[in-house]
Amino acid sequence: MDVLQNQSPAAVLAAGFGSLYILYLLVQATITSHQRYLISRKHGCRPVPTYPHKDPIFGLDVFLKNYKLSNNGGFLDDVKRKYEKVIGGYTFTQLVLGERMILTAEPENIKAILATQFKDFELPPRRKVAFQPVFGHGIFSTDGGEWETSRALLRPNFSRSQVGDLDTFEVHISNMISKIPRDGSTVDLQALFFQLTMDSATDFLFGYSTNVLGSSGNSEAGQRFTDAFSYVTFKIGIEARIGRLVTIIPDKKYQEGVKFIHQYVANYVQKAMGLHQQNLKDGKLGKDDEKAGKYVFLEHLAKTNYSERKIQDELLNILLAGRDTTASLLGYFFYILARRPDVMAKLREEISKLGNTRPSFEEIKSLKYLQRCLNETLRLHPIVPMNSRVAVRDTTIPLGGGPDGKSPVLVKKGQSVNYSAYVMHRRTDFYGEDALEFKPERWEKLRPSWQYLPFNGGPRICIGQQFALTEASYTVIRLLQSFSSIEKRDDSELLEYLTLTSAVRGGVNVGLTPA
Repeated sequence: MDVLQNQSPAAVLAAGFGSLYILYLLVQATITSHQRYLISRKHGCRPVPTYPHKDPIFGLDVFLKNYKLSNNGGFLDDVKRKYEKVIGGYTFTQLVLGERMILTAEPENIKAILATQFKDFELPPRRKVAFQPVFGHGIFSTDGGEWETSRALLRPNFSRSQVGDLDTFEVHISNMISKIPRDGSTVDLQALFFQLTMDSATDFLFGYSTNVLGSSGNSEAGQRFTDAFSYVTFKIGIEARIGRLVTIIPDKKYQEGVKFIHQYVANYVQKAMGLHQQNLKDGKLGKDDEKAGKYVFLEHLAKTNYSERKIQDELLNILLAGRDTTASLLGYFFYILARRPDVMAKLREEISKLGNTRPSFEEIKSLKYLQRCLNETLRLHPIVPMNSRVAVRDTTIPLGGGPDGKSPVLVKKGQSVNYSAYVMHRRTDFYGEDALEFKPERWEKLRPSWQYLPFNGGPRICIGQQFALTEASYTVIRLLQSFSSIEKRDDSELLEYLTLTSAVRGGVNVGLTPA
């Protein structure tokens, strides 16, 4: 009593409130724990295997190794080895900087996260924090109503007529082929593919190409934009995978890159919006507004009521998908082709039926062996090899618990679930003992469901997948019509280069013989 009498009323009041707050937290923790117990009992949830950490408190061992391998290559195979270390299935928990996350390569779990329990999960905060300084509030960085708005805004622009319009792309593929040495000397095809898809994507999106492969236009600004985009997405990729700690040191090149990217795109958005407003003023818009010329994505977005910044954000989001996915797919495809003359011979035989003429959309789709080769490339080397979601409420996933990995698993509110298409696509129980072999013939009968996920699934399935596959197919056809053979010029180990997607580290160095 003497102690209390010597305290001021304010101090006593503060101590009382502090005690009440602690009691409140204890009560809330007890209620939450009981609710989770009831969910676990209702669904029959069992504990999940835990990765055997050297640092079981913060998981610094995993963090440091992930950072090293993200920079040097080998990250994806190390993830696969982690799955192999944990007995009991293809789901386990892992610590990264004190955060306990769930990793899974089970199709049923991925189906639940992306489709059947879609509303229980959203994009992880780490991804939003990494994406939004560059890509703003677009289709790849938002959830809920904001994401639905982006999806509705963009989806109509990927109709069959736009996907099958190959006239503009022919200009850029011709520019690329002209850059390939005719004397068989070494060339990095992957570097050319990234230039090709940047030129074609900006042409489709903005109506103005970066033109880094062409001989006219503002190629200097286009090259600067291309370089900035490559560096910035590399930095974002590390932050999204590992956390903000690895990018906490100020990076002037990153900051300048972001600024230039925004200025470059904003210039085209302002031009399109200005032209649209002028047409409105002049009364030139009406039922016959559609131009007879090439389709331009930005021109159609400019006719909406969205702000310049919203349109800029969506353009950058689609540019990320349109450039990186196709270029990476082509890189892996030709890396394999240079090492598989049997596949090259079968492809050339199939494509020879077209002669040397440009293929139509229908002819592209008729080349079954080519489609199987692309499917097999995406199986072994999914362009987005890993992804994640975070639970917005206490929920469950179907598999991974218990000694046999067959029981449901409790996922706590705020807990991340990382899913790996790379690991899932290489499972022998799905693809046979030869799962690590490039074997296009397996697709003659193979009809996978959620075991094959190169373009995500559920409501957020990639809206541009047909665009990417058509562009990749067209590129393969035109290259094999122009060159009769391909020879590898690099014997180094195949490692990935991770940005927000996966590409061949060190490039695809080959020699090509003209047809």
